[in-house]
Amino acid sequence: MSIAQNLTAIRADLPKEVSLVAVSKTKPVGDLMEAYDAGQRIFGENKIQEMVDKHNQMPKDIQWHMIGHVQRNKVKYMAGFVDLIHAVDSLRLLIEINKQAQKHERKIQCLLQIKIAEEDSKFGLDFESARKLLDSEDYKNMEHVEVIGLMGMATFTEDMTVVEKEFKYLKQCYDHIKSDGNNLDALSMGMSGDYKLAIKNGSNMVRIGSHIFGARNY
Repeated sequence: MSIAQNLTAIRADLPKEVSLVAVSKTKPVGDLMEAYDAGQRIFGENKIQEMVDKHNQMPKDIQWHMIGHVQRNKVKYMAGFVDLIHAVDSLRLLIEINKQAQKHERKIQCLLQIKIAEEDSKFGLDFESARKLLDSEDYKNMEHVEVIGLMGMATFTEDMTVVEKEFKYLKQCYDHIKSDGNNLDALSMGMSGDYKLAIKNGSNMVRIGSHIFGARNY
């Protein structure tokens, strides 16, 4: 099936309140343009330089999501155009995003990454640290960032009972933090292999790559 056909099939599956982030890392601009021509406007990249290069070549009505781990010294390269940074895992990173966004006189939306997987390779805050961050004076004084939700990456496993348990936990974190009075509306969880399970457990933003573009090129 073509990229356009893949997108049509996935969209037919998604409830209308669920945002689809097309994960385009390692894919050439031609493939992204095929998705763009089929109506896709949100693209997710996990390397800032690659996202910058594609942003420079592609239409300007695209929303660019940074979904990978972010190094603070690289924030400046994307601060002028990035729409949503998914994987904010520290106050220090949020401070840097705020600083760089201020230089461009814009506000950057962010998600806090919660560590839900057992794997050491996954980044993220624990639940209490995320709550404390949102309650801190540091965050409340930031005028150029807005945390609009949470994201998480499940354990890389075939065992869907493990994955579902992690999704349920992230949804509980989201509900608790929202009930604290935080204005959250995005819960980013679920990828090509498990997005239906993620939606069943409350996700309203899914990050899908290989089901749209085919296997990744490394």
